[in-house]
Amino acid sequence: MRVAYGSGVTPFQPGEPAAPLDAADALGTPVPAGRSQGEPDTDHQSSPPPEQRRGAQIARRGQVRHSTADQRLLANQDSGDFVHSDPWRVLRIQSEFVEGFGLLADLPRAVTVFGSARVPRDHQDYAVGRRLGGALADAGFAVITGGGPGAMEAVNRGAQEAGGLSVGLGIELPFEQRLNDWVDLGVSFRYFFVRKTMFVKYGEAFVCLPGGFGTLDELFEALTLVQTGKVTRFPVVLMGVDYWRGLLDWLRSTVAATGRIKETDLDLVSITDDVDEAVRLVVEGTAAPGGARPSLPPSEAGRVAT
Repeated sequence: MRVAYGSGVTPFQPGEPAAPLDAADALGTPVPAGRSQGEPDTDHQSSPPPEQRRGAQIARRGQVRHSTADQRLLANQDSGDFVHSDPWRVLRIQSEFVEGFGLLADLPRAVTVFGSARVPRDHQDYAVGRRLGGALADAGFAVITGGGPGAMEAVNRGAQEAGGLSVGLGIELPFEQRLNDWVDLGVSFRYFFVRKTMFVKYGEAFVCLPGGFGTLDELFEALTLVQTGKVTRFPVVLMGVDYWRGLLDWLRSTVAATGRIKETDLDLVSITDDVDEAVRLVVEGTAAPGGARPSLPPSEAGRVAT
């Protein structure tokens, strides 16, 4: 007779009446090659293996531990290596999401702006970023940047000087980088993917100033999320026609022309040199109904509950 363990089936015990044969047994279970009829089936164990439940986990045989979780928790002889394990990293990742969501939950309508950290303060792109930050604040938006120097600093500065709310989401890097002085509300993350979630979740539009790999990474991540419907479509504006024209030409002449994207996918991006035009595209693109956060005047946009 076949004995099943687990799934709520009770093992057969000597002295108990035999359970009726199921259909398969009545018809005769095929005998595997190499074993004669009536020979014991050694492929099936006669008793269940040693088993230990550790929360939702199940350990058997050599994986069974002879101590409890409480015993190991209260023992002090362990090293600190556990803080570098993946389960511990999961807790750190979770804590970063909680920290970010908690800080930004009451944020008014906001626009995420990307740009190079390598732009000096006397560069034209810095001046454009500063004007952009001020114009977005005047339109009732908070601004969110990576919180670093260069173009990010310029946008934060422009928003802060205009009385708007200036937010910076920093990232741990191999070299030291602090949040710039024009950030009113900031948080620093260990993990890029947590930071990216905050950019997307709390920004209703993306504006990209000229930038490098980081800016390109954020740009194409946003376009992918919009293209695949992971986020509701919102405006993506590129500031700097001369800087971005080559990229758009390549997307049209090579990527779209070979069928890697649709020609209409390029409609997801707008390009301009004019700050007022960029703000207009943002305002019009976020005006559609759909539960957007209410915009606040600059006098109120600078205050967020903490």
